[in-house]
Amino acid sequence: MANPTVLWEVDGRGVATVTLNRPEVNNAYNGDLIAGLHAAMDDLGADAGVRVIVLRGNGRHFQAGVDLRWSDEIAAAAPAENVRVSRLTADAARRLERLPVPTIALVQGGCFGGGTGFVAACDVAVAADDAIFSISETRWGLMASIIIPQLADAIGIRQLRRYALTGERFDAREACRIGLVHEVVPVADLAVAGARLVDHVLHNAPDATAQTKAVALESTWSAVTDETYERLIVQHAARRQSAEATEGRASFREKRPARWYPGPA
Repeated sequence: MANPTVLWEVDGRGVATVTLNRPEVNNAYNGDLIAGLHAAMDDLGADAGVRVIVLRGNGRHFQAGVDLRWSDEIAAAAPAENVRVSRLTADAARRLERLPVPTIALVQGGCFGGGTGFVAACDVAVAADDAIFSISETRWGLMASIIIPQLADAIGIRQLRRYALTGERFDAREACRIGLVHEVVPVADLAVAGARLVDHVLHNAPDATAQTKAVALESTWSAVTDETYERLIVQHAARRQSAEATEGRASFREKRPARWYPGPA
């Protein structure tokens, strides 16, 4: 099954592979990619034969966060449209987290912004040794509110405060140390590592696995109230239309520091 920006297929064992497929822009997400993720989850969630889902990115990079050019277009739309887009994006991460089967992320190259949220939403994550991560939204005047619940569960509040507030990049070994990924392998071995984990899952009873995941999710920070979830979505949408976000996107386009950077000491 496929749409142009997200591909998915299921093999005879019930192993589904979902592939982010915008390699020309490092799999940066836009409206089409988010819609593709929802379509994949609709289709796979309705397939009782699916036992495990592997999430990967096509090309050199796993996922480069939001497509800032697309973000420019959305920011120019009405506030209600911005909220709708933020809700769809938040729902994609939340649905990925709550899928009733185990999910495994295989990460190579860049994994920035929303990509870190997708990784945190998966049950297991393996990074190639060339992977680079950052929770980069504040660099562009945006904020990561809609993936903070998943990130808080994955890396804890202390590490979240560091990396979401500095926006600094960190490598695969640091991602493993703080809990964003579970192991690091040579890039050539990424698919093999994924296949090994899939085999472990397939040895386990499907219903027992689904119930175990459901109980585990009951204890997560990301089990926020509907009121809190709505606030995070509205906050995310408003931030996209802020003056800081406008300047942040301009600095990206013009390949310059944003005006709020005073320069080195």
